[in-house]
Amino acid sequence: MPLSASLSSGWEYDVPTTGSKRLPPDAGYGRALTNQGYSFEAAVADLVDNSIDADADAVVVLFLRDTDRILSLLVVDNGRGMDADGLDHAMTVGHRRNYGSHALGMYGTGLKAASLSQARSLTLISRTRRSRAAGRKLTTEGLEDGFRCDTVDPAFAQDQVDAYNGLIEGQGTIVRWDRVRAFETVASGQSEQFLSKAIARLETHLGLFLHRFLSNRLRLDIAVWDVATREETDHISVDPLDPFGYKVPGRAGYPKKFAAPVEGLGRVDLEAHIWPAKSNLAGFRQIGPVHERQGFYFYRNNRLVQAGGWSNLRAPESHLALARVAVDLPETDSDVFSLTVKKDGVQVTPAFTLAVDRAVDPAGGTFRAYLADAQATYREGMSRSAIDRPSVIEPGKGFDPKIKRAVREELPLKDSESALRIEWTNLPADQFFHLDRTNNAILLNKTFRDDFNDGRRGGSNDAPVTKTLLFLLLQDSFGLGRWEKKRTDRIEYLNTILLAAVHAQRERRIRAGY
Repeated sequence: MPLSASLSSGWEYDVPTTGSKRLPPDAGYGRALTNQGYSFEAAVADLVDNSIDADADAVVVLFLRDTDRILSLLVVDNGRGMDADGLDHAMTVGHRRNYGSHALGMYGTGLKAASLSQARSLTLISRTRRSRAAGRKLTTEGLEDGFRCDTVDPAFAQDQVDAYNGLIEGQGTIVRWDRVRAFETVASGQSEQFLSKAIARLETHLGLFLHRFLSNRLRLDIAVWDVATREETDHISVDPLDPFGYKVPGRAGYPKKFAAPVEGLGRVDLEAHIWPAKSNLAGFRQIGPVHERQGFYFYRNNRLVQAGGWSNLRAPESHLALARVAVDLPETDSDVFSLTVKKDGVQVTPAFTLAVDRAVDPAGGTFRAYLADAQATYREGMSRSAIDRPSVIEPGKGFDPKIKRAVREELPLKDSESALRIEWTNLPADQFFHLDRTNNAILLNKTFRDDFNDGRRGGSNDAPVTKTLLFLLLQDSFGLGRWEKKRTDRIEYLNTILLAAVHAQRERRIRAGY
Protein backbone atom coordinates (compact mmCIF):
# COMPACT_ATOMS: atom_id res chain seq x y z
CA MET A 1 0.00 0.00 0.00
CA PRO A 2 1.45 3.41 -0.89
CA LEU A 3 2.41 5.49 2.15
CA SER A 4 0.23 8.38 0.95
CA ALA A 5 -2.89 6.16 1.23
CA SER A 6 -2.61 6.16 5.02
CA LEU A 7 -2.80 9.96 5.04
CA SER A 8 -5.91 10.20 2.86
CA SER A 9 -8.05 11.36 5.74
CA GLY A 10 -5.76 14.34 6.43
CA TRP A 11 -2.82 14.94 8.79
CA GLU A 12 -3.50 15.25 12.51
CA TYR A 13 -1.14 17.78 14.12
CA ASP A 14 -1.89 16.36 17.55
CA VAL A 15 -2.74 12.78 18.47
CA PRO A 16 -6.31 12.61 19.87
CA THR A 17 -6.93 10.71 23.14
CA THR A 18 -10.04 9.31 24.85
CA GLY A 19 -8.93 9.05 28.46
CA SER A 20 -5.96 8.32 30.77
CA LYS A 21 -4.83 6.18 33.70
CA ARG A 22 -1.94 6.17 36.19
CA LEU A 23 0.92 3.74 35.52
CA PRO A 24 3.25 3.64 38.56
CA PRO A 25 6.78 2.39 37.89
CA ASP A 26 7.35 -1.33 38.05
CA ALA A 27 9.85 -2.57 40.62
CA GLY A 28 12.11 -3.50 37.71
CA TYR A 29 12.75 0.21 37.20
CA GLY A 30 15.03 0.03 40.21
CA ARG A 31 17.53 -1.97 38.17
CA ALA A 32 17.55 0.70 35.49
CA LEU A 33 18.09 3.33 38.19
CA THR A 34 21.24 1.56 39.35
CA ASN A 35 22.72 1.39 35.85
CA GLN A 36 22.95 5.04 34.82
CA GLY A 37 26.62 4.82 33.78
CA TYR A 38 28.05 6.88 36.63
CA SER A 39 31.78 6.69 37.24
CA PHE A 40 32.79 6.46 40.90
CA GLU A 41 34.10 10.04 40.81
CA ALA A 42 30.98 11.46 39.14
CA ALA A 43 28.75 9.69 41.68
CA VAL A 44 30.63 11.20 44.63
CA ALA A 45 30.55 14.62 42.95
CA ASP A 46 26.76 14.35 42.75
CA LEU A 47 26.63 13.88 46.51
CA VAL A 48 28.84 16.92 47.08
CA ASP A 49 26.47 18.91 44.83
CA ASN A 50 23.68 18.13 47.29
CA SER A 51 25.87 19.37 50.14
CA ILE A 52 26.51 22.64 48.29
CA ASP A 53 22.77 23.04 47.63
CA ALA A 54 22.25 22.62 51.38
CA ASP A 55 24.57 25.62 51.97
CA ALA A 56 27.40 23.50 53.41
CA ASP A 57 30.80 25.18 53.47
CA ALA A 58 32.65 22.08 54.75
CA VAL A 59 32.39 18.56 53.30
CA VAL A 60 34.43 15.44 54.03
CA VAL A 61 34.52 12.36 51.80
CA LEU A 62 35.51 9.56 54.17
CA PHE A 63 36.68 6.05 53.27
CA LEU A 64 36.23 3.57 56.13
CA ARG A 65 38.56 0.58 56.26
CA ASP A 66 39.86 -2.08 58.60
CA THR A 67 43.07 -4.11 58.45
CA ASP A 68 42.70 -5.30 54.87
CA ARG A 69 39.24 -4.31 53.65
CA ILE A 70 37.59 -1.13 52.47
CA LEU A 71 34.22 -1.10 54.19
CA SER A 72 32.17 1.96 53.37
CA LEU A 73 32.20 5.47 52.01
CA LEU A 74 30.65 8.47 53.77
CA VAL A 75 30.04 12.03 52.66
CA VAL A 76 29.58 14.27 55.70
CA ASP A 77 28.61 17.95 55.51
CA ASN A 78 27.58 20.84 57.74
CA GLY A 79 24.66 21.95 55.57
CA ARG A 80 21.20 22.80 56.85
CA GLY A 81 20.15 19.15 57.11
CA MET A 82 16.74 17.49 56.78
CA ASP A 83 13.96 16.46 59.11
CA ALA A 84 12.04 13.18 58.78
CA ASP A 85 9.75 14.48 56.01
CA GLY A 86 12.73 15.86 54.14
CA LEU A 87 14.47 12.50 54.35
CA ASP A 88 11.38 10.76 52.96
CA HIS A 89 11.29 13.16 50.03
CA ALA A 90 15.02 12.80 49.40
CA MET A 91 14.74 8.99 49.27
CA THR A 92 11.64 8.88 47.11
CA VAL A 93 12.56 7.72 43.62
CA GLY A 94 11.35 10.31 41.14
CA HIS A 95 10.53 12.95 43.73
CA ARG A 96 11.56 16.33 42.40
CA ARG A 97 11.69 19.25 44.77
CA ASN A 98 11.42 22.87 43.72
CA TYR A 99 14.97 23.75 42.78
CA GLY A 100 16.06 27.37 43.03
CA SER A 101 17.51 29.11 40.00
CA HIS A 102 21.04 28.66 41.39
CA ALA A 103 20.71 25.05 42.58
CA LEU A 104 23.01 22.34 41.23
CA GLY A 105 20.31 19.66 41.39
CA MET A 106 17.91 19.34 38.48
CA TYR A 107 16.09 16.03 38.07
CA GLY A 108 15.51 14.70 41.59
CA THR A 109 17.26 11.38 40.92
CA GLY A 110 20.92 12.19 41.59
CA LEU A 111 21.18 10.96 45.19
CA LYS A 112 19.55 7.61 44.47
CA ALA A 113 20.94 6.99 40.99
CA ALA A 114 24.49 8.07 41.83
CA SER A 115 24.60 6.11 45.10
CA LEU A 116 22.96 2.89 43.94
CA SER A 117 25.07 2.84 40.80
CA GLN A 118 28.03 2.24 43.14
CA ALA A 119 26.61 0.62 46.28
CA ARG A 120 23.85 -1.84 47.15
CA SER A 121 22.93 0.09 50.27
CA LEU A 122 22.38 3.83 50.72
CA THR A 123 21.83 5.34 54.16
CA LEU A 124 20.91 8.98 54.71
CA ILE A 125 21.20 10.44 58.23
CA SER A 126 20.53 14.07 58.98
CA ARG A 127 19.48 16.62 61.55
CA THR A 128 18.44 20.25 61.51
CA ARG A 129 18.67 22.89 64.20
CA ARG A 130 14.99 22.21 65.00
CA SER A 131 14.80 18.44 64.65
CA ARG A 132 16.49 15.38 66.08
CA ALA A 133 18.74 13.11 64.07
CA ALA A 134 16.84 10.73 61.82
CA GLY A 135 17.75 8.37 59.02
CA ARG A 136 16.51 6.35 56.07
CA LYS A 137 18.05 3.33 54.34
CA LEU A 138 17.45 2.32 50.73
CA THR A 139 18.83 -0.92 49.30
CA THR A 140 18.72 -2.63 45.92
CA GLU A 141 16.59 -5.35 47.55
CA GLY A 142 14.22 -2.68 48.85
CA LEU A 143 13.82 -1.22 45.37
CA GLU A 144 12.84 -4.65 44.05
CA ASP A 145 10.39 -4.97 46.94
CA GLY A 146 8.13 -2.16 45.76
CA PHE A 147 10.59 0.67 46.46
CA ARG A 148 10.70 -0.10 50.19
CA CYS A 149 12.68 2.37 52.29
CA ASP A 150 13.71 1.44 55.85
CA THR A 151 13.76 3.74 58.88
CA VAL A 152 17.11 3.95 60.68
CA ASP A 153 17.11 3.40 64.44
CA PRO A 154 17.00 6.94 65.95
CA ALA A 155 19.64 6.05 68.57
CA PHE A 156 22.03 4.89 65.84
CA ALA A 157 21.30 8.02 63.80
CA GLN A 158 22.15 10.20 66.82
CA ASP A 159 25.34 8.22 67.49
CA GLN A 160 26.48 8.81 63.90
CA VAL A 161 25.80 12.54 64.12
CA ASP A 162 27.65 12.70 67.44
CA ALA A 163 30.63 10.88 65.91
CA TYR A 164 31.16 13.78 63.52
CA ASN A 165 30.29 16.61 65.88
CA GLY A 166 33.42 18.48 64.85
CA LEU A 167 31.75 19.03 61.49
CA ILE A 168 28.03 18.61 62.22
CA GLU A 169 27.45 21.31 64.82
CA GLY A 170 23.69 21.52 65.23
CA GLN A 171 22.92 20.60 61.63
CA GLY A 172 24.30 18.48 58.84
CA THR A 173 23.96 15.31 56.81
CA ILE A 174 25.73 11.97 56.43
CA VAL A 175 25.42 9.95 53.22
CA ARG A 176 26.70 6.41 53.66
CA TRP A 177 27.43 3.78 51.01
CA ASP A 178 27.71 0.13 52.07
CA ARG A 179 28.39 -2.95 49.96
CA VAL A 180 30.20 -0.79 47.43
CA ARG A 181 30.81 -2.88 44.32
CA ALA A 182 34.28 -1.50 43.62
CA PHE A 183 35.39 -2.13 47.21
CA GLU A 184 34.22 -5.73 47.11
CA THR A 185 36.43 -6.49 44.11
CA VAL A 186 39.67 -5.41 45.84
CA ALA A 187 41.89 -8.45 46.37
CA SER A 188 43.52 -9.20 49.70
CA GLY A 189 46.61 -7.07 50.20
CA GLN A 190 45.59 -4.53 47.54
CA SER A 191 43.54 -2.11 49.66
CA GLU A 192 46.36 0.42 50.06
CA GLN A 193 47.06 0.52 46.34
CA PHE A 194 43.37 0.77 45.46
CA LEU A 195 42.78 3.63 47.90
CA SER A 196 45.80 5.56 46.65
CA LYS A 197 44.57 5.45 43.05
CA ALA A 198 40.92 6.03 43.92
CA ILE A 199 41.71 9.07 46.06
CA ALA A 200 43.97 10.53 43.36
CA ARG A 201 41.24 10.19 40.71
CA LEU A 202 38.61 11.57 43.07
CA GLU A 203 40.79 14.52 44.03
CA THR A 204 41.32 15.41 40.36
CA HIS A 205 37.65 15.07 39.44
CA LEU A 206 36.32 17.08 42.39
CA GLY A 207 39.07 19.67 42.07
CA LEU A 208 38.19 20.20 38.40
CA PHE A 209 34.39 20.07 38.31
CA LEU A 210 33.95 22.06 41.54
CA HIS A 211 36.92 24.40 41.13
CA ARG A 212 34.88 27.61 41.27
CA PHE A 213 33.35 26.61 44.62
CA LEU A 214 36.70 25.48 46.00
CA SER A 215 38.17 28.86 45.04
CA ASN A 216 35.45 30.60 47.00
CA ARG A 217 33.97 29.29 50.27
CA LEU A 218 33.89 25.49 50.06
CA ARG A 219 36.36 23.34 52.03
CA LEU A 220 36.40 19.79 50.74
CA ASP A 221 38.55 17.05 52.29
CA ILE A 222 39.14 13.38 51.51
CA ALA A 223 40.13 11.16 54.46
CA VAL A 224 40.67 7.51 55.35
CA TRP A 225 39.66 6.16 58.77
CA ASP A 226 40.71 2.77 60.13
CA VAL A 227 37.81 1.45 62.24
CA ALA A 228 40.07 -1.19 63.87
CA THR A 229 42.74 1.18 65.17
CA ARG A 230 40.39 4.21 65.33
CA GLU A 231 43.01 6.30 63.57
CA GLU A 232 42.97 8.52 60.53
CA THR A 233 45.47 7.06 58.06
CA ASP A 234 45.23 9.66 55.31
CA HIS A 235 43.78 13.15 54.92
CA ILE A 236 44.02 15.62 52.05
CA SER A 237 42.34 18.90 51.21
CA VAL A 238 41.02 19.12 47.67
CA ASP A 239 42.41 22.18 45.93
CA PRO A 240 40.75 23.89 42.95
CA LEU A 241 42.00 22.58 39.61
CA ASP A 242 41.25 25.49 37.29
CA PRO A 243 41.29 24.54 33.59
CA PHE A 244 41.93 28.24 32.85
CA GLY A 245 44.46 28.75 35.64
CA TYR A 246 47.54 29.73 33.63
CA LYS A 247 49.75 32.55 34.89
CA VAL A 248 50.35 34.22 31.52
CA PRO A 249 48.19 33.52 28.43
CA GLY A 250 49.75 31.78 25.48
CA ARG A 251 49.00 34.72 23.19
CA ALA A 252 48.71 38.45 23.81
CA GLY A 253 45.17 39.81 23.80
CA TYR A 254 43.57 36.71 25.28
CA PRO A 255 41.24 35.72 26.79
CA LYS A 256 38.65 37.26 24.47
CA LYS A 257 34.89 37.26 24.90
CA PHE A 258 32.81 36.36 21.85
CA ALA A 259 29.07 36.91 21.58
CA ALA A 260 27.22 34.05 19.90
CA PRO A 261 23.66 34.88 18.69
CA VAL A 262 21.75 31.65 19.41
CA GLU A 263 18.43 31.33 17.57
CA GLY A 264 15.50 31.26 20.00
CA LEU A 265 17.70 31.94 23.01
CA GLY A 266 19.62 35.15 22.43
CA ARG A 267 23.23 36.01 23.18
CA VAL A 268 25.54 33.41 24.71
CA ASP A 269 29.02 34.56 25.73
CA LEU A 270 32.06 32.48 24.85
CA GLU A 271 35.23 33.26 26.81
CA ALA A 272 38.06 32.04 24.57
CA HIS A 273 41.43 31.17 26.13
CA ILE A 274 44.77 30.11 24.72
CA TRP A 275 47.09 28.24 27.07
CA PRO A 276 50.86 28.76 26.87
CA ALA A 277 52.56 25.98 24.92
CA LYS A 278 54.27 23.15 26.80
CA SER A 279 52.69 24.15 30.13
CA ASN A 280 53.17 21.69 32.98
CA LEU A 281 50.61 23.37 35.25
CA ALA A 282 48.12 21.01 36.85
CA GLY A 283 45.14 22.75 35.26
CA PHE A 284 46.51 21.86 31.84
CA ARG A 285 48.31 18.53 32.16
CA GLN A 286 46.66 16.76 35.06
CA ILE A 287 42.97 16.81 34.19
CA GLY A 288 43.18 14.11 31.53
CA PRO A 289 44.64 13.63 28.04
CA VAL A 290 45.41 17.08 26.63
CA HIS A 291 43.80 16.38 23.24
CA GLU A 292 40.52 15.49 24.98
CA ARG A 293 40.50 18.66 27.07
CA GLN A 294 40.47 21.18 24.22
CA GLY A 295 37.16 22.81 23.35
CA PHE A 296 34.14 23.91 25.37
CA TYR A 297 33.94 24.02 29.16
CA PHE A 298 30.28 24.39 30.04
CA TYR A 299 29.28 25.68 33.49
CA ARG A 300 25.87 25.58 35.11
CA ASN A 301 25.54 27.76 38.21
CA ASN A 302 29.35 27.79 38.55
CA ARG A 303 29.55 23.99 38.48
CA LEU A 304 31.58 22.56 35.58
CA VAL A 305 29.37 20.11 33.68
CA GLN A 306 31.52 19.44 30.61
CA ALA A 307 35.31 19.55 30.47
CA GLY A 308 36.34 19.81 26.84
CA GLY A 309 35.06 18.64 23.49
CA TRP A 310 33.85 20.67 20.52
CA SER A 311 30.16 19.64 20.75
CA ASN A 312 29.84 18.81 17.03
CA LEU A 313 31.44 22.12 16.00
CA ARG A 314 34.54 20.37 14.72
CA ALA A 315 36.80 17.40 15.38
CA PRO A 316 39.60 17.66 17.95
CA GLU A 317 43.15 17.98 16.61
CA SER A 318 46.58 18.31 18.17
CA HIS A 319 47.11 21.86 16.87
CA LEU A 320 44.13 23.02 18.96
CA ALA A 321 45.40 21.54 22.22
CA LEU A 322 45.81 25.04 23.70
CA ALA A 323 42.25 26.19 22.90
CA ARG A 324 39.68 26.17 25.70
CA VAL A 325 36.40 28.08 25.78
CA ALA A 326 34.36 28.78 28.93
CA VAL A 327 30.57 28.93 28.46
CA ASP A 328 28.14 29.71 31.28
CA LEU A 329 24.81 28.09 30.45
CA PRO A 330 21.76 30.37 30.65
CA GLU A 331 19.84 30.28 33.94
CA THR A 332 16.57 29.66 32.10
CA ASP A 333 15.81 26.24 30.64
CA SER A 334 16.11 25.97 26.88
CA ASP A 335 15.91 23.37 24.16
CA VAL A 336 19.38 24.35 22.92
CA PHE A 337 21.33 22.86 25.86
CA SER A 338 20.52 19.53 27.50
CA LEU A 339 22.52 18.42 30.54
CA THR A 340 23.10 14.73 31.25
CA VAL A 341 21.79 13.33 34.54
CA LYS A 342 25.40 12.62 35.58
CA LYS A 343 26.37 16.28 34.97
CA ASP A 344 29.37 15.30 32.91
CA GLY A 345 28.23 16.36 29.46
CA VAL A 346 26.00 18.78 27.56
CA GLN A 347 24.08 17.98 24.40
CA VAL A 348 23.63 20.97 22.09
CA THR A 349 21.42 21.55 19.06
CA PRO A 350 22.72 22.91 15.74
CA ALA A 351 21.46 26.34 16.84
CA PHE A 352 24.50 26.60 19.14
CA THR A 353 27.16 25.48 16.68
CA LEU A 354 25.74 27.77 13.98
CA ALA A 355 25.86 30.66 16.44
CA VAL A 356 29.49 29.89 17.34
CA ASP A 357 30.41 30.15 13.66
CA ARG A 358 28.85 33.65 13.64
CA ALA A 359 30.30 34.75 16.99
CA VAL A 360 32.40 37.93 17.12
CA ASP A 361 34.41 39.75 19.78
CA PRO A 362 33.97 43.50 20.54
CA ALA A 363 36.61 44.38 17.92
CA GLY A 364 34.85 42.36 15.23
CA GLY A 365 37.20 39.38 15.36
CA THR A 366 35.68 36.02 14.49
CA PHE A 367 35.72 32.75 16.35
CA ARG A 368 37.51 31.17 13.41
CA ALA A 369 40.29 33.74 13.83
CA TYR A 370 40.57 32.65 17.48
CA LEU A 371 41.03 29.03 16.39
CA ALA A 372 43.72 30.12 13.94
CA ASP A 373 45.51 32.01 16.74
CA ALA A 374 45.38 28.91 18.95
CA GLN A 375 46.86 26.76 16.19
CA ALA A 376 49.63 29.29 15.50
CA THR A 377 50.50 29.47 19.20
CA TYR A 378 50.78 25.69 19.34
CA ARG A 379 53.07 25.52 16.30
CA GLU A 380 55.28 28.33 17.58
CA GLY A 381 55.56 26.66 20.98
CA MET A 382 56.50 23.29 19.51
CA SER A 383 59.35 24.88 17.57
CA ARG A 384 61.00 26.27 20.73
CA SER A 385 63.67 24.22 22.44
CA ALA A 386 62.69 22.93 25.87
CA ILE A 387 64.82 23.20 29.03
CA ASP A 388 66.02 19.75 30.06
CA ARG A 389 65.18 18.92 33.68
CA PRO A 390 66.03 15.66 35.44
CA SER A 391 63.31 13.02 35.79
CA VAL A 392 62.25 12.11 39.33
CA ILE A 393 60.17 9.42 40.99
CA GLU A 394 56.64 10.62 41.71
CA PRO A 395 56.02 11.50 45.39
CA GLY A 396 53.23 9.36 46.85
CA LYS A 397 51.63 8.71 50.22
CA GLY A 398 52.77 10.95 53.06
CA PHE A 399 53.40 13.98 50.87
CA ASP A 400 50.93 16.85 50.89
CA PRO A 401 48.93 17.05 47.61
CA LYS A 402 50.31 20.56 46.97
CA ILE A 403 53.83 19.10 46.99
CA LYS A 404 52.84 16.32 44.59
CA ARG A 405 51.29 18.83 42.22
CA ALA A 406 54.29 21.16 42.33
CA VAL A 407 56.67 18.29 41.54
CA ARG A 408 54.51 17.14 38.62
CA GLU A 409 54.34 20.68 37.28
CA GLU A 410 58.07 21.38 37.51
CA LEU A 411 59.79 18.06 36.83
CA PRO A 412 59.26 15.11 34.46
CA LEU A 413 58.32 11.87 36.21
CA LYS A 414 59.86 8.44 35.76
CA ASP A 415 57.06 6.32 34.30
CA SER A 416 58.61 2.97 35.22
CA GLU A 417 58.84 3.61 38.96
CA SER A 418 56.21 3.22 41.67
CA ALA A 419 55.42 6.35 43.66
CA LEU A 420 57.80 7.08 46.55
CA ARG A 421 56.09 7.16 49.93
CA ILE A 422 57.33 8.68 53.17
CA GLU A 423 56.18 7.74 56.67
CA TRP A 424 57.08 7.84 60.35
CA THR A 425 58.06 4.54 61.99
CA ASN A 426 60.23 3.02 64.73
CA LEU A 427 63.94 3.36 63.96
CA PRO A 428 67.13 3.06 66.07
CA ALA A 429 68.04 6.18 68.04
CA ASP A 430 71.08 6.85 65.85
CA GLN A 431 68.99 7.11 62.64
CA PHE A 432 66.80 9.97 61.49
CA PHE A 433 65.82 8.24 58.26
CA HIS A 434 66.12 4.85 56.59
CA LEU A 435 65.68 3.95 52.92
CA ASP A 436 63.42 0.98 52.22
CA ARG A 437 64.47 0.55 48.60
CA THR A 438 62.49 -2.68 48.18
CA ASN A 439 59.16 -0.92 48.87
CA ASN A 440 60.09 2.56 47.56
CA ALA A 441 59.80 4.26 50.93
CA ILE A 442 61.65 6.85 53.00
CA LEU A 443 61.15 5.95 56.67
CA LEU A 444 61.49 8.65 59.34
CA ASN A 445 62.19 8.10 63.03
CA LYS A 446 58.86 8.82 64.72
CA THR A 447 60.68 9.64 67.97
CA PHE A 448 61.27 13.07 66.44
CA ARG A 449 57.82 13.57 64.93
CA ASP A 450 56.61 16.00 67.59
CA ASP A 451 59.62 18.22 66.93
CA PHE A 452 58.30 18.95 63.45
CA ASN A 453 54.69 19.52 64.56
CA ASP A 454 55.20 21.98 67.43
CA GLY A 455 54.58 19.23 69.94
CA ARG A 456 51.18 18.36 68.46
CA ARG A 457 50.10 15.11 66.82
CA GLY A 458 50.61 15.42 63.09
CA GLY A 459 48.55 13.94 60.28
CA SER A 460 49.77 11.61 57.56
CA ASN A 461 50.84 14.58 55.41
CA ASP A 462 52.61 16.51 58.18
CA ALA A 463 56.07 18.17 58.15
CA PRO A 464 55.74 19.18 54.47
CA VAL A 465 58.99 21.18 54.24
CA THR A 466 61.11 18.47 55.85
CA LYS A 467 59.56 15.72 53.76
CA THR A 468 59.99 17.69 50.54
CA LEU A 469 63.65 18.42 51.22
CA LEU A 470 64.27 14.74 51.97
CA PHE A 471 62.46 13.76 48.77
CA LEU A 472 64.64 16.07 46.67
CA LEU A 473 67.76 14.87 48.48
CA LEU A 474 67.08 11.14 48.41
CA GLN A 475 64.78 10.28 45.48
CA ASP A 476 67.74 9.48 43.23
CA SER A 477 68.66 6.62 45.58
CA PHE A 478 65.68 4.59 44.35
CA GLY A 479 65.11 2.71 41.13
CA LEU A 480 68.77 1.74 40.80
CA GLY A 481 70.25 -1.57 39.81
CA ARG A 482 73.58 -2.09 41.52
CA TRP A 483 74.03 -0.29 44.86
CA GLU A 484 77.53 1.16 45.02
CA LYS A 485 79.56 1.56 48.22
CA LYS A 486 79.87 5.32 47.72
CA ARG A 487 76.08 5.58 47.92
CA THR A 488 76.09 3.83 51.29
CA ASP A 489 78.65 6.32 52.52
CA ARG A 490 76.52 9.22 51.26
CA ILE A 491 73.44 7.94 53.09
CA GLU A 492 75.45 7.51 56.29
CA TYR A 493 76.88 11.03 56.36
CA LEU A 494 73.52 12.56 55.40
CA ASN A 495 71.90 10.66 58.27
CA THR A 496 74.56 11.83 60.74
CA ILE A 497 74.27 15.49 59.73
CA LEU A 498 70.46 15.47 59.69
CA LEU A 499 70.34 13.72 63.05
CA ALA A 500 72.43 16.54 64.53
CA ALA A 501 70.01 19.05 62.97
CA VAL A 502 67.03 17.22 64.48
CA HIS A 503 68.56 17.29 67.96
CA ALA A 504 69.21 21.02 67.54
CA GLN A 505 65.56 21.45 66.53
CA ARG A 506 64.43 19.55 69.64
CA GLU A 507 66.60 21.64 71.98
CA ARG A 508 65.16 24.85 70.55
CA ARG A 509 61.63 23.51 70.98
CA ILE A 510 62.27 22.56 74.60
CA ARG A 511 63.77 25.97 75.39
CA ALA A 512 60.79 27.65 73.79
CA GLY A 513 58.50 25.61 76.02
CA TYR A 514 56.37 23.77 73.47
